[in-house]
Amino acid sequence: MMSSDERTARLAAPPGNTVFPLGAHLTDLGARFSVASTSADAVELCLVELPEDGEGPPVERRVELTERTFGVWHGTVEGLRAGQLYGYRVHGRYDPAAGLWTNPAKILVDPYARRITGRLVALEPALAYAEDPVHGPPSTVDSLGSVPLSVLTDNPPTAEPGPGVPWSDTVIYELHVRGFTKLHPDVPEEHRGTYLGLAHPAVLEHLLRLGITAVELLPVHAFADEHELARRGQRNYWGYSTLGFLAPHAGYASAPGNEVDEFRAMVAALHAAGIEVILDVVYNHTCEGGVHGPSLSLRGLDSPAYYARDGHGDLVNITGCGNTLDPASPAVARLVCDSLRYWAGLGVDGFRFDLASVLGRPGGGAFDPRAGLLTMIAADPVLATRKLIAEPWDATGEGYRLGGFPTQFSEWNDRFRGTVRDFWRGASGVSELASRLTGSSDIYATTGRRPWASVNFVTAHDGFTLRDLLSYQRKHNWPNGEQNRDGTDDNRSQNFGIEGETGSPAIRAERLRTARAMLATLLLSTGTPMLTAGDERWRTQRGNNNAYCQDNATSWTSWAPDPEAEALTAFTARLLALRFDPRAPDRQRFFSPKDVVWWHPEGRPLVEDDWHDWDARTLGMLAGERWMLVLHAGAEPVELVLPDVPLAPVLDSNSPDGTPADTRQAPAGATITVPARTALLLFGP
Repeated sequence: MMSSDERTARLAAPPGNTVFPLGAHLTDLGARFSVASTSADAVELCLVELPEDGEGPPVERRVELTERTFGVWHGTVEGLRAGQLYGYRVHGRYDPAAGLWTNPAKILVDPYARRITGRLVALEPALAYAEDPVHGPPSTVDSLGSVPLSVLTDNPPTAEPGPGVPWSDTVIYELHVRGFTKLHPDVPEEHRGTYLGLAHPAVLEHLLRLGITAVELLPVHAFADEHELARRGQRNYWGYSTLGFLAPHAGYASAPGNEVDEFRAMVAALHAAGIEVILDVVYNHTCEGGVHGPSLSLRGLDSPAYYARDGHGDLVNITGCGNTLDPASPAVARLVCDSLRYWAGLGVDGFRFDLASVLGRPGGGAFDPRAGLLTMIAADPVLATRKLIAEPWDATGEGYRLGGFPTQFSEWNDRFRGTVRDFWRGASGVSELASRLTGSSDIYATTGRRPWASVNFVTAHDGFTLRDLLSYQRKHNWPNGEQNRDGTDDNRSQNFGIEGETGSPAIRAERLRTARAMLATLLLSTGTPMLTAGDERWRTQRGNNNAYCQDNATSWTSWAPDPEAEALTAFTARLLALRFDPRAPDRQRFFSPKDVVWWHPEGRPLVEDDWHDWDARTLGMLAGERWMLVLHAGAEPVELVLPDVPLAPVLDSNSPDGTPADTRQAPAGATITVPARTALLLFGP
């Protein structure tokens, strides 16, 4: 029987005997380290010092982690302080056929590191294999000095709650932290392209002028360039190539090593302005890529515990990126949820899950909305209070699951995107458009969700900008270095007779007129609207619809004085103000048939045959007696007979800033002329 003294001794065991939380955490004596690897025979903590003069190789001190509990290696090292560089070396079986690339010559980033420094400066030393990743021997080249390292950090304080904007009032603005302010003249040069740049008053003023309630940031998790990009001498710009799921990307800090504090300052500034922060998170694959890729973290720690493999032992690739994180793995599920809770603690208000269908496909198999990881996220008491947005597809047909996610999730609605593009290029009738205008009840109502579950968009970071959508019939991705094979060919775009930029005043006017009509369709529809940053400033990528590796003016938002950009910005702000006008319909619930009258230009409600008229180019939507939206995609004006209620135009997309030429109230049943490719909004008294 254990004595009381023995019990006391065990209760007073050093912090190194504590397994959770994973990662590196400062203690009164030093720091406690905890890293998961079920396949390792031994794990060494590597404490690294860089030469002060920058000359010579790094100096490394190795400490074996001798405690192993629940497949987690852990221990405490005394005397350490914040700023200490570290990594792990893992010893064990090297057997690629079994999915094991264990190689102690490779120093590995802690998956739970809250700071990561350095970059992949040379690919070959980071490869776990020599000659061939499946049949070749293990590499003996030490990767230290060629790969990123983890950094021991202080525990950041928990942020104050955000603005708590209701879903029904949410307007999302998708932007890139670097690209949005890199050229902004009012942002100090040292802050351009950084977290602090996004927090600048001039930037906040622009967002508030538009009426934005939430920014959705392209990935800010620490990421690394894919090995194919590195081979071509290019850089990853978008950031969908995660290295560390708890570390802010260091490249967006104005001061090296200050990324955590600057990220928190950015969140605080946006919150103070009443704007929420949503992160685009990538939990479907990592920067390590396929079997030919580097061993930077998870592959070297315990590849079978993190990456899905098929019946032949090959890596499952349902992401198009070479590997797939396995949501059935406890290690993956724990990492994802721990990461999400950490960012929530930094003040993040929501998450958009890239290729979210992967999270519902255990082992890369069939999609299940009740899959463990999706259930864990939706049921978590912290995460359930955040906005959760799924990109409801992956790179396979099985992964296309629009409308199929748990009710806690909203979804990117690409059917809205396709329908609106088709309507305004004259390629469809009005039947599906009516469903998209009213919140896509055909997709979401049967699952008990509200209209705001449909995140409506016409453009996104992936694809043409709004300007390019109306200027190019084909993608022009040659600068990406992939012989124009990358990027989608299904753009549903139009160029009005000339491919690309033109000096023709008539074509330029036609493009802008159609752009305003498309923006009106987006921002006046029921659902959650999402704008792509720079569309309101008429930004072009010169026809590149996959600018993931273009960290240059191709992708950056231009803030140069431009009358067209200023007018379109004013038009967008006017639209969002009208969206929340007291006379606008209630968008918190789906409309019932008695709430909406669909109006034909002849002055009557639509009948069955009208819905099947694929040549129909005009649709009126009358909600109550005080709000009417008219969308006319025809190339010629149309005469429209109004309902038997007096209505006055408050928005005319034929006007550069949306101000109608005549704001007088039209009598009930009057006939008005709707110009070509025009959206018209009318209010009753």
